[in-house]
Amino acid sequence: MNNDPDNRRSGSVEYHVAGDEYFARRGLRRYAGVWSLWALGVGAVISGDFFGWNFGLSVGGFGGLLAATGIVAVMYLGICYSIAEMSPALPHTGGAYSFGRTAMGPWGGFITGLAENIEYVLTPAVIVVGIGGYIGAVFNNLLGIDIPAPVWWLIFYVLFVGLNIVGVEATFKFSVFITFLALGILLVFWIGAIPHFSWDAALNIAPTGGNSRWLPFGWGGIAQALPFAIWFYLAIEQLPLAAEESRNPTRDMPKALLWGILALIVASVLTLFLNAGIAPGAAAVGQSDEPLFLAFTTIFGDGIGTSVLALVAVAGLVASFHTIIYAYGRNIYSLSRAGYFPRGLSVTLPKRRTPYAALIAGAVIGYGIALLIEFGDDWFGADTPVGAVLLNMAVFGAVIAYVMQMVAFIQLRRRFPHIDRPYVSPLGNIGAAIAGVIALATLCFLFLNSDYRVGVYGCAVWFAAGLLYFAVIGRKRLVYSPEEEFAVRHSRPPDA
Repeated sequence: MNNDPDNRRSGSVEYHVAGDEYFARRGLRRYAGVWSLWALGVGAVISGDFFGWNFGLSVGGFGGLLAATGIVAVMYLGICYSIAEMSPALPHTGGAYSFGRTAMGPWGGFITGLAENIEYVLTPAVIVVGIGGYIGAVFNNLLGIDIPAPVWWLIFYVLFVGLNIVGVEATFKFSVFITFLALGILLVFWIGAIPHFSWDAALNIAPTGGNSRWLPFGWGGIAQALPFAIWFYLAIEQLPLAAEESRNPTRDMPKALLWGILALIVASVLTLFLNAGIAPGAAAVGQSDEPLFLAFTTIFGDGIGTSVLALVAVAGLVASFHTIIYAYGRNIYSLSRAGYFPRGLSVTLPKRRTPYAALIAGAVIGYGIALLIEFGDDWFGADTPVGAVLLNMAVFGAVIAYVMQMVAFIQLRRRFPHIDRPYVSPLGNIGAAIAGVIALATLCFLFLNSDYRVGVYGCAVWFAAGLLYFAVIGRKRLVYSPEEEFAVRHSRPPDA
């Protein structure tokens, strides 16, 4: 029996009643408007048009990746409309964890938050591998300097974790600037690539087993391309993590989400066609760590100007790297503030109001895993792209989080109809169910490709270890954070 007046049991979990000082050391500051939120969402994803998506060509061919992109776009429409309803109704930094906690209790909240944690900690690691590829190619081309990729990764982690620690105002201002710069670079590429487009280039992957040029790996190639198609859109769903730093989340969050996914769908179609469909073609693009650099070489020739353009193109990767560092910082912060993770990770700087401990911890884990894969030839094979392995690992966490959020959406409508909903999804439960089924299928398909399977197994171990930690320790250390108080207060209708 618990006799501590500061601790309270609720089912299988135990809450600590924290005082004002606890939350004073974990304060955030409101700053973001609708355009800041839009840039945060689009910026988090825009690197998918610069790097990562292209590995899908190697497993699905052009037709397979195109079909997979269409399927994934449907999934993200369902996700974004559902989140656009949930986020203003539950405007807390916890985001996905908050949705799962209210709809399915502490275990549902933790499973959702842990899956999103895996996604957001690994996604910057994927992106920094792409940054290292672009920067390394440019420096080698211009100056003949060959700096090891892990050194570039460390430099960029230090720079952008530092920028996120500086303050929320600097974070959002830089997000807006770098996102529009990245879109401008893509626009230059799209316009320049149109005259060079060729179906011969797009369909130059040799068919296997009597398959067609359109689907060189058969129908199974569509399934294997799904994780890479997700890279065109992954992390748009991070926007609810900014709820407590948004000036008007109930009004601005749905607008930013829906305008953001529309922009990303247009960008994904243009990039897929125009990057795969110009020389050297889909076969080479599908193996490259710098696919846009290949395209710029075709459009502008192989010279200093092209290298400078490729250097500028790093802006697209930096936009996502910077904004997803923000995302994992807030994910770790919210789960720590509520006691699911060690509480010390949620402490913020007194004046800047940024969760520095969470930001540093996520960087250390992401960088460490990237190094493990880079030098783990015995596990992954010397020819397996590090970025592709990390991408599949990040998608593992993402699709579990998507399934949980779509279940939460349906449960919130069923169990909590009394909660105020400033925005209501026109797709309703059907849209959420379709999105959840596609996410669940993608989770299964992640195990099809043996080249990336070890990394996915590693994520499964990470996930299981997190669940074990919560079962043994975390569930006894919860705190009545805003997400937890909301869930407890709204667990019954007002007239119950």
